[in-house]
Amino acid sequence: MEAMARASVASSVQLRPCPRPPRNRCLPSSVRRPGRRGVACSASAADADVVDLFDAAKLTVDKFVKSGMVVGFGSGPASALAVQYLGTRLRRGSLTDIVAVTSSVLSASEADKAGIRASSYQEGTQLDFAFTDAEVIEEGTLAAVIGRRKTESGEPSFMVEKTMVKSADKLAFITGNDKYLTGIEGSIPVLVKSGNWIDTAEEIDDLFLGDAEVWRRPSFGTAGPLGGDHPLVTKEGHHVLDVIFTTPIPDLGQVAEKLEKIAGVVDHGIICSKQSYAVIASKGEVQVIEEKSSVIP
Repeated sequence: MEAMARASVASSVQLRPCPRPPRNRCLPSSVRRPGRRGVACSASAADADVVDLFDAAKLTVDKFVKSGMVVGFGSGPASALAVQYLGTRLRRGSLTDIVAVTSSVLSASEADKAGIRASSYQEGTQLDFAFTDAEVIEEGTLAAVIGRRKTESGEPSFMVEKTMVKSADKLAFITGNDKYLTGIEGSIPVLVKSGNWIDTAEEIDDLFLGDAEVWRRPSFGTAGPLGGDHPLVTKEGHHVLDVIFTTPIPDLGQVAEKLEKIAGVVDHGIICSKQSYAVIASKGEVQVIEEKSSVIP
């Protein structure tokens, strides 16, 4: 089937087989920057990335979180660092009366490790602020993509996290400078109803013909376009299609609008929010970007 975290502050119609594997656009859960020479250099670069990501997480908490707030915890390496730092501030008493809300098993685990009492997000909960990792952020619009990270069958999908962060009065995406881009490529995760997923996949395939490949996500390992014999099934009972763009996307918002009009599509990993900020870790400094603000030089 063709086409399917130091700052200023320190898945009855037969699918067409895909002739080639997709580009490996899915980002790992750890932060990664361009390779350097040698194992030691690579380790040093990774350490530097973690330091930069921690600074971005720290700035996110210091700038946006105030005592008495209801705060939503997203997931990912930067979000985990932010939760840890928030826990430190609560223990020191520099922040008090925080009502913490988690979006996933991962974020709940991080809250527990940080000593923060938290509750799971329930639809309708209003948040003052939320933060989460973004796999990639569109320069200028601050539209972001989540859901590329691998989950296991039976786990909740990214839909819960997306709903949670969009309910916040303010939202911060935390990421590295290499993921703040114009002309995004790679996977846009799409949740689809399992009963007629193949028809939905064909319609998406036709919609983005020549620009993207549509592959159903397997529950483990790698598989072909159909997702193998064990496709991933979320806790909600949906399949995940990776719509893997092999040409740059000119406008993430337009892709989101097109996907939402397709029968069988439950949700997608694109988040467009007018109250969003991007907290970007970049070469020893952190920048906070507001929607429509100037780009990072």
